[in-house]
Amino acid sequence: MFRSLFDSMKRSWFSALIIAGVIGVLTLFLGLQYMWLTEVSEATRERMHKRVETDANRFAEDFDREMQAAYYNFQTPAEVWKDSAWEEFSDRYDFWKQKTLYPELIRGIYFFGKDPAAKPLKYDPADRAFVPSEPDPTLIDIRDRYTKDPKSGPVYDDAYAMVLPIYESEKRMEHLMIRRVAIPRSGNPGMMGLPERFGSLIILLDEATIKQHLLPDLTQRYFPEGDFKLDVSNREEQRVFATQELTASDTTANMFNLSPENMLFFTTRDAIPKSTEERQADVVIDQRVESHTFTRTEKVEGKSGTFNLEVRTPRDKGRMRTSIAAGTTGGGDPWKLRVQHVSGSIDAFVRSERNKSFLIGLGVYLLLVGGIIAILLSAMRSRAFARRQIDFVSSVSHEFRTPLAVIYTAGENLADGVAKEENQVSRYGELIKGEGKKLSAMVEQILEFAGANSGKQKYRFSSTDVHEVVNDALDECRPLIESGGFDVETDLQLDLPPVNADRVALSSAIQNLIANSMKYANGSKWIRITAKNGAGRIKIAVEDKGIGIAAADLSQIFEPFYRSKEVVDAQISGNGLGLNLVKKIVEAHDGTISVESSPGVGSTFTIDLPQHTN
Repeated sequence: MFRSLFDSMKRSWFSALIIAGVIGVLTLFLGLQYMWLTEVSEATRERMHKRVETDANRFAEDFDREMQAAYYNFQTPAEVWKDSAWEEFSDRYDFWKQKTLYPELIRGIYFFGKDPAAKPLKYDPADRAFVPSEPDPTLIDIRDRYTKDPKSGPVYDDAYAMVLPIYESEKRMEHLMIRRVAIPRSGNPGMMGLPERFGSLIILLDEATIKQHLLPDLTQRYFPEGDFKLDVSNREEQRVFATQELTASDTTANMFNLSPENMLFFTTRDAIPKSTEERQADVVIDQRVESHTFTRTEKVEGKSGTFNLEVRTPRDKGRMRTSIAAGTTGGGDPWKLRVQHVSGSIDAFVRSERNKSFLIGLGVYLLLVGGIIAILLSAMRSRAFARRQIDFVSSVSHEFRTPLAVIYTAGENLADGVAKEENQVSRYGELIKGEGKKLSAMVEQILEFAGANSGKQKYRFSSTDVHEVVNDALDECRPLIESGGFDVETDLQLDLPPVNADRVALSSAIQNLIANSMKYANGSKWIRITAKNGAGRIKIAVEDKGIGIAAADLSQIFEPFYRSKEVVDAQISGNGLGLNLVKKIVEAHDGTISVESSPGVGSTFTIDLPQHTN
């Protein structure tokens, strides 16, 4: 016996250790997954920041390149205006129209000379010439602002205009070396030895083309998936363009900078773009040279360093006029691009994705742990159920043994002639009859339990009077009540509405409750049965003053084969099926059963049924 108990405990501990080990390994994996997700999220965050920063800069560079092309392409020497040599300017205009993706970007080109009283000249693409034009207040305002403070230009984003200075031409050189040292914006441009300004070229940009074509195209090119929202604002922080409302920004980029990333060369053949290492924004050099072969060296030492430009003109076939643009006066970045992830920020998006992945892992972890615990509980429940079945078989065998022994003894006495007198024979007959009835009741109860659990139990529902059901139950229990000397009180409310019930089955349920009250009376001989109507529900209660039920057992007493430890220790006969049968019968009638009990005080079982409705 002790060895069996030891082996059982050993197996339990071994199983517990295995389960604890599996859960521990799963918990370790969950922790490692969180660490891994954190590292991956950090790498993803850095990668996304770099990508969006790169895309934003490329967005700004492409925009600037379009603006620069529209600006530098029209740098022309003063001779064009002195001699009205519009053919060269028209060539430049045709060249720009041919190369640009947005030929509607420029809506007008105007020239202002040094004489403020002179009318401006407007370029007419149809006539391929500049023609006199009436002064426009907007153009006059831009000219005056630029004349008053050249360093404020060349971009006037409030009027969607760019101002290009036209300088007096210098002597043509076979070999030109230009060395420039950048100076602060507060410095004097005259110190740089610039040629005298001959006039100004005002280039008006089409606002609709920028807002409806150029900026949307760049958005689609660099942010096509819709993961980011962006806006572009001007110097006054007024919105120029936006895909959605921004609350913050993951990165920013300056735009509308006319300091060229590419050195632009206009020739009668083609443009030869070159790229610099860093934008320069201090000096404009407009020089006509005779060349078609160029070499350039440059050295950048910080933002205010030096810039070297070398142009060589070999002596070869023919001559070509070339304009070289190496920077702008003023420059600046009047517009700013802001980019924000649609989740609020890249950090918020990465954090959300990390949490989402972790929650999925946590869900899998909880599912596995929950499955293990469910299997464990199921195994424990099955084990307890198997133990109850064994106890049931034992108790039923014991219950059967007693009446069978009595029947066997009485029958043997009758057969052996021990009981010959009529009174003795009659008494033995009643004894055999009573014990046989007990056996029959136990068999019926077992069969009812089997039928209820198999789902094959058939009920015949009809409108049933509650008084009749209670009286049927009392009549069936009358012999036990009288032989036990019990005092049964009834309090049945008059005019109770009928219930839709199987009269026999419902009476059987009440009989079980009465039989239990007598079985666990603990010396008390009092039972009360009540029936009341409350809020359309019929409540039938069976109350006693017996041994009561412990709080720990209340949640289990309706389970099959369950018998409390106190009942088993007290050796009270029973098989643990009665209350389970009562519950199944009541539930089949769409009702509920509840119990209120205290040890040593008594118990009250209440059947709650819906009243019958036609």
